[in-house]
Amino acid sequence: MTVAGGRARGRREVSAAAAAAIALVTMVAAVLVAGCGDGGEQDLAPTLRVRRPFQPEPLKPGPVLAIGDVRALSPDVQAALAPGSDYQAAPTPHGNDWLITNNEPGQTFAQWERGGFHRPDDRRRVLYLLPIGELPAARTPPLEDLAAVVYAYFQLEVRVLPAAELAAVGATTRTNRSSGKPQVLAPDVLRWLKLHVPDDAYALMAVTMADLYPDPAWNFVYGLATFSERVGVQSFARYDPDFYGEPRPPDWRRTLARRSAQVLIHEIGHMFGLYHCIHWSCVMAGANHQAEFDAHPLHVCPVDLRKLWAAIGFDVASREAALAAAWTRLDVPDEAAWASRRAERLRAAAVPR
Repeated sequence: MTVAGGRARGRREVSAAAAAAIALVTMVAAVLVAGCGDGGEQDLAPTLRVRRPFQPEPLKPGPVLAIGDVRALSPDVQAALAPGSDYQAAPTPHGNDWLITNNEPGQTFAQWERGGFHRPDDRRRVLYLLPIGELPAARTPPLEDLAAVVYAYFQLEVRVLPAAELAAVGATTRTNRSSGKPQVLAPDVLRWLKLHVPDDAYALMAVTMADLYPDPAWNFVYGLATFSERVGVQSFARYDPDFYGEPRPPDWRRTLARRSAQVLIHEIGHMFGLYHCIHWSCVMAGANHQAEFDAHPLHVCPVDLRKLWAAIGFDVASREAALAAAWTRLDVPDEAAWASRRAERLRAAAVPR
């Protein structure tokens, strides 16, 4: 099974027809693609990208160098970006981990800054969440709680749009040979979303119970997002153990909420131009299997935090305080405690001495 944010190298070549379908989506980052073929469960698929906004330099600097020179920044921002005990080092990859099967150079702050990625401006500053089809309360986290996390994370207004009918999207469908359940072609959803981005939207993220697949050669995908066109889609279908006919453990709703938020944050992060992280243990890191995915934190590392701060311009302490409240609301206590500690420390760092 795959995991977070554009990961996993598969073992089947993409057919010409599949490549044509993928070409409909420019600069795509796939998240949680699972299965190397329509029948291949428990394997992971590739990040799907068509043209990148820039080619990262073939350079793998140390994590601290990747943050860049912070001496001109305010004391609280410097404290937020300090590579201290708040951040865990990136684990050494082994076995079938993401960096074993994917040669990714990472993305430093300087590379991101030169990349010409979109940033919120006076006209486009709203993050929209769009339900597609019904979201049963028994199988999905409350959308309002996820919206609160997105607002706290990116410090931009979040609006939840009225649900759209899945049939109105007109996406290609199929029956998955492994699960026997219907699926929707994710690039078709992205193509439809591009036609419905509100004028004041920085990004439009769809959420659905429909199981997704990224092209005919692959088994399924948890989500897809674009770097350039500011649209993405996420499926909740496979977060529920019942999808696989497995019993639900007592804490399954907490796991459901955590994984849902993790994919949502990761995909929206791609829409800010963030590539997969190799520098620290980070929500933007790639993962090739469920254990690797679940081991990632839900916070960004200092390299990616600096990118978000530069793009959006938030108060770092206020953001952590908002995240502490949002994670508490969503019942993710470890991230709530982490953000609360950070908020207190960053407020102290901002006080003149």
